[in-house]
Amino acid sequence: MRIAIVGGGIVGLTTALALARAGLRPTVYEAVRDPQPLGVGINLLPHAVRELAELGLLADVEALGVPIDALVYRMADGREVWREPRGRAAGYDWPQVAIHRGRFQQFLRTQVIAQLGRDALRDGHALTAFTPLGPSVSLAFVERETGRRHPPIEADVVIGADGIHSAVRRQLYPDEGVPKWNGISLFRGTTQLPAHAVPAQMSWTGHSRQKFVGYPIAMDAESTLYNWICDLPTAELGAIAREDWNRRVDPEPWLHRYAGWTWGAIDVITIVRGAKAVYEFPMVDRDPLPRWTHGRVTLAGDAAHPMYPIGSNGATQGIIDARALAFHLATASDPETALARYEEERRPPTSRIVMMNRAHGPDRVLEVANERAAAGADLDVVFPLGERAEIAQSYKRVAGFDPATLRERRSYTP
Repeated sequence: MRIAIVGGGIVGLTTALALARAGLRPTVYEAVRDPQPLGVGINLLPHAVRELAELGLLADVEALGVPIDALVYRMADGREVWREPRGRAAGYDWPQVAIHRGRFQQFLRTQVIAQLGRDALRDGHALTAFTPLGPSVSLAFVERETGRRHPPIEADVVIGADGIHSAVRRQLYPDEGVPKWNGISLFRGTTQLPAHAVPAQMSWTGHSRQKFVGYPIAMDAESTLYNWICDLPTAELGAIAREDWNRRVDPEPWLHRYAGWTWGAIDVITIVRGAKAVYEFPMVDRDPLPRWTHGRVTLAGDAAHPMYPIGSNGATQGIIDARALAFHLATASDPETALARYEEERRPPTSRIVMMNRAHGPDRVLEVANERAAAGADLDVVFPLGERAEIAQSYKRVAGFDPATLRERRSYTP
């Protein structure tokens, strides 16, 4: 079976590895000529790490990142709203791992080359169009820098894993337009801290109009690389977003808003000023689609279900897509049946997560806390602990990482 994966990011590469484990030999077409380890930190939740473990990658992933053992939500005045164990500390069979996105992607590239050969990665191939040809699909690619056309490629299955600006999705839904922006900008960076300066936990502070998120993504005997995000409104809801992961900004015009945001070893202003670079990116997503699959073409990851970076579910859900897709392609009687089964399984839950993240997802504990207790009210009186626990647990159920449910779920290894 000739399988073309459009997009060589985390989801496309994981899909290639999952297909290889299932005995199939896909080819990945990446638009960038020379992919670099760009980006900052992401969290891989236990239900994604399970899939990486079943691909034989667990030890390497843990060594590249930081196993996270707790999540803490705080109000801006330092009051703790919710704390819960994470990963193995929470009873999962698999860890939660915070990791540098670019380094993780480069690791996956090396794995694809090792398992499938260098020819399985075709860099410098930007998709311009695809054409169904009965039982196959023809794909047209160009080299983005020069405009040179590559010879057309014919495949039996096409998987669009090319991100929120997916060329595959754009051809399927040409009238969709640009991603939807909620007016919040994510100011992101990484800062070197002394070794053991912070624990291996995720810290969420503030509320939707002003938030600070931080967690370590690399730790050794000499230092800790701390990933952080400052969320602030910069435009009205519905404005057209300027998207560029490499857009560097000066934090000083807004950094004063975090005066006094200090707890434990975390001093937000000091951490932000300690970063070598600060980047701005809008918080964007897209509406859930009525269909991902059209004949022998389907979508995965952010091409299928781009979501707000709330609840750490973006890369996680894409990794699960990869494994589910490979399972169905390896076990169904024909490709179209496989893609239909994949979509039937994955589209409904990811659509629910997209909508739940728009309603703040697990971060809703911060919204409720600030609505009820911002004026200094007793948090335990106005926002009982049981109510907070239910917000956390309901998100786990929707996102598919309730510990018991995850443990009992079937394996995607054919």
